[in-house]
Amino acid sequence: MLKFIIRRLGESVLVMLGVLLLTFVLFQMAAGDPAAAVLGKNPKPLEIENLRRELKSDLPLFYGHWCKSEVYTSCNYEEKFVQLPGIEVAERRVKTRGGVQADKFVFKRKFEVPEKVLIKVKGRGYWQIDGKEKDYFIGEEHIVLDQAPAEIKIVDAALRKVEFFRYQENPFNSQFVNSLRELVDIKSSFPYITILNFGKTITTREPINNIIARGIIPSLSVMLPVFIFELLLGIIFALIATACKDTFIDRAVLVLSVAGMSISYLVLIIAGQWFLGYYLNWFPVWGWSGMRSLMLPILLGVVSGLGGGVRFYRTIFVNELKNEYLRTALAKGCNKPVVFGKHLLRNAMVPIIARASTVLPFIFTGSLLLESFFGIPGLGYASIDALNNSDLALLKALTIVNALLFVVINLIADLLCAWADPRIRIK
Repeated sequence: MLKFIIRRLGESVLVMLGVLLLTFVLFQMAAGDPAAAVLGKNPKPLEIENLRRELKSDLPLFYGHWCKSEVYTSCNYEEKFVQLPGIEVAERRVKTRGGVQADKFVFKRKFEVPEKVLIKVKGRGYWQIDGKEKDYFIGEEHIVLDQAPAEIKIVDAALRKVEFFRYQENPFNSQFVNSLRELVDIKSSFPYITILNFGKTITTREPINNIIARGIIPSLSVMLPVFIFELLLGIIFALIATACKDTFIDRAVLVLSVAGMSISYLVLIIAGQWFLGYYLNWFPVWGWSGMRSLMLPILLGVVSGLGGGVRFYRTIFVNELKNEYLRTALAKGCNKPVVFGKHLLRNAMVPIIARASTVLPFIFTGSLLLESFFGIPGLGYASIDALNNSDLALLKALTIVNALLFVVINLIADLLCAWADPRIRIK
């Protein structure tokens, strides 16, 4: 058993690293520049630079010494010519297939930086830095300057793309490494190690951990009762249908289960709010003010998932009836509640645990629809807010928390399955 636990722990760590890498890549593809999203239109270059440093969005993705910088204005003339602030294009300008051709380009420094500067340029021309003319370049050129001069001139040039970067000493200080540090970070001072420190949101600059801590209780208040009642009622109704197999009761349970699975979750919420809330006035339909405000979302959550649960559990129990030990016990006239409640249920625990492990993480992260329609300030509601506000830092943190819960709960489920069926440990 100990070897099985150690092996599963190692596999879970690898899975979590893979999930973190995939999440990081997907969010990098969709993120864009968070500083531009926060500062809005016409921000000052120094404000962009400082916010990028604070958010660490200027760092290289995985490894490198060079960080994106706004000390000069970068440009891309491969598609079209746009006159950008901070760049003077003197005398003749001609848009060609290879970029923009002009007698002189002047890149003016917008603020001072103490670090070295890297210039990546595509095109051709002559450099003039600090009044001194450099060698002619053609194609793609990388120039490293020990300090940022007031002006950088490129004369008799045809430029396609120019980018500027600042230097950092530690090449491992990257965006991916900082994502790993959000999970576990070792420090030289007390408390020496921090776990799940996701920083601050992009829009409100509130600590993300505070939002998660504030939203987890409302989410658990709704989703934990939904999970428990759905699991217990699903098993009970499935056992009743299995015990009455091929009878009217079995067929009625099947019909109701399929009908429940066929109704859209959204339609069920809207119909439940209108009929039970507005028409009958039995429950409030909005707010977070105690147990009475949770009864309707819990009821709708249980009803929406009960059909699929009953259908799944009944299939497992009916397949289990074909085993010889159950047929022998029933042929000998053993008490049906004992046979079904003790022997059948125990031997069907592995698929039950497996299904519960796929649902259990959502009780922590909440239901997007339930919390949005009923105004419950849980993590599902926070996810919708983050999506509407394009707060990718909060969305990434919630995604990682959800992935971590999946990995941990599936690890616990595997251990429970090994306890319920010792043959799993041998495999």
